[in-house]
Amino acid sequence: MTTDEARQQTRILVQAAAQACEAKKGQDTRILELDPIDAGLSDFFLVTSATNDRQSVAIADEIEDKLKKEFGVLPNSVEGRRKGGWILLDYVDFVVHVFLAERRAFYDIERLRKSARPVTPAEFDAELKAALAEKTAAVRKKAAAKAKPASAKAGADAKPKKASKKSAPTKQVSAMKTAVKKAVAKKAAFRKAATRKKPSSSKTAKGR
Repeated sequence: MTTDEARQQTRILVQAAAQACEAKKGQDTRILELDPIDAGLSDFFLVTSATNDRQSVAIADEIEDKLKKEFGVLPNSVEGRRKGGWILLDYVDFVVHVFLAERRAFYDIERLRKSARPVTPAEFDAELKAALAEKTAAVRKKAAAKAKPASAKAGADAKPKKASKKSAPTKQVSAMKTAVKKAVAKKAAFRKAATRKKPSSSKTAKGR
């Protein structure tokens, strides 16, 4: 998998998490695309606000449930769920911050990440669909260049294909979701196999 493909898969997950925030009435939801130099391991921050502790927990639960059900993804760690003032869900490639409004204003991580590019979920969704549409066009152009020219008779007899009900971007999103599921399953299997392998104990030296 290329770096671009991996980043695009991360975008699919971030998009799904943002949708979960919207479903639970998260306020002023923003996605920060982090500068690679300043980001460390994560590519994105997803930040949203809640009006009370109960809502912040509900938002965090909705994100976890959605990503688990749709992609089989679980957070690497979760912090702050008990108090609810600031819940952090670390998915490694992206991190979700669910704040109470006053906590968000106090810590102001959006200001601290000055090099990050902030976008709304709607803008993020539009960018993702545009990128997938561009990828689809490139694939089709490459396939057309390799295809053999049809004969004149075949061209005359051929009937035009009906337009698909699903747009190319929508199909690409579905395909990317499937790819994300497979990638996550592969990582999980690798980690499970790794945990089963225990290091062999060192033998006690003779004569001691």
